[in-house]
Amino acid sequence: MKPLAILFLTLFNSILGLSVLFPILGPLGRELGLSEVQVGLFSTGYALMQFLLSPYWGRRSEQGRKPVLLVGILGFAASFYLFALFAWLGYQKILGEGWLFACLISARLLGGAFSSATLPTAQAYLADITPKEARTQNFAVLGAAFGLGVIFGPAIGAALAHLGLLVPVVFSASLALLNALFVWRVLPESRRKEQLEPSPLLSWRDPRVWPLLVMGLSLNLASIAMEQTVAFLYQDRLGLSPAQTAQAVGLALVVFGLVGVGAQGFWVRWVRWPPRALLGLGLPLLLLGYLGLAIAPSFPLLTASLVLLGLGTMALPGLSAAQSLAVSDQEQGAVAGLASAAQALGRMLGPVVGTGLYGLSPAYPYVFSAFLVALALVFLISRPQLARLQTSAATGPGR
Repeated sequence: MKPLAILFLTLFNSILGLSVLFPILGPLGRELGLSEVQVGLFSTGYALMQFLLSPYWGRRSEQGRKPVLLVGILGFAASFYLFALFAWLGYQKILGEGWLFACLISARLLGGAFSSATLPTAQAYLADITPKEARTQNFAVLGAAFGLGVIFGPAIGAALAHLGLLVPVVFSASLALLNALFVWRVLPESRRKEQLEPSPLLSWRDPRVWPLLVMGLSLNLASIAMEQTVAFLYQDRLGLSPAQTAQAVGLALVVFGLVGVGAQGFWVRWVRWPPRALLGLGLPLLLLGYLGLAIAPSFPLLTASLVLLGLGTMALPGLSAAQSLAVSDQEQGAVAGLASAAQALGRMLGPVVGTGLYGLSPAYPYVFSAFLVALALVFLISRPQLARLQTSAATGPGR
């Protein structure tokens, strides 16, 4: 099996294991007597640790990608087993509410700390094994793996929840153990022995990367703000009952996810465009999609706006490739770590910003997201180093 295929399965399994929990964290928290704010802190704390530690793991992976990838996956598994154990102790009334929340949030912080090693290391690994002219297309494979994991994970979590709310948690941890075994046995190390050295310290303020990091933060914050509020939007704008809302939003988000996987996994690899071209088409599609959500009055038009957003995700592999191409071979782990931290910051801020704006007006989160995409477009047009990416991806020398 080729390393790219192995990496695809590794990332797919990691995202699948994480997204299995999406449908059950809320109900599980209520059964354990936790408040909605406490349950929300599980996700916020997880993203906070990813924001803080992704740059470290990215740099650390320059001394060997495979060991760091294994540490990330095994740490993820350990944190989920601990989460299941503490939740079970809560069910048994062995842990009181205060201790229960402290233990559960500690498990989530541990999970965020270790799982932050996975994505930047996978991106740096991909840069190691891919010639510069093919990097955009191969980053699209990782995007497709991420999208498929998010599509199938919640469905598996919902199905397993019928056996008990802790079953999906144990399933996620066990899947991570199998994933680690798979990586250990099958994935080769991508760094040659003479390359195993610490990465140069890459600053957020480095002029080669900071515009790209701002773009990554903007796009991720826009997406999370939308995802956190779109169910409210469908219910309020269409006058649906809770059951009807679940069905309508579930269908719309599946369509959104499948279109996104198609855009990244097939379209990007077929057209073989350089990063600037993908950003130049993807960002306007995202802008139109968010503006459509702000004004669309019906289910077909709301869902058509989500389709535009799905198509616009072709910008994401373009951005990942642009970040990789902006730095030297010795800085791939460092730039991947910074990019992952920027994404994690978007995941931290997105729920608060999105729901806060929605409370002021249902259109505001999507107008805000459109503004963020417009900001990314301004960077794309105005920064000369981004303009040079038009040719660097197409004509840059192979590795």
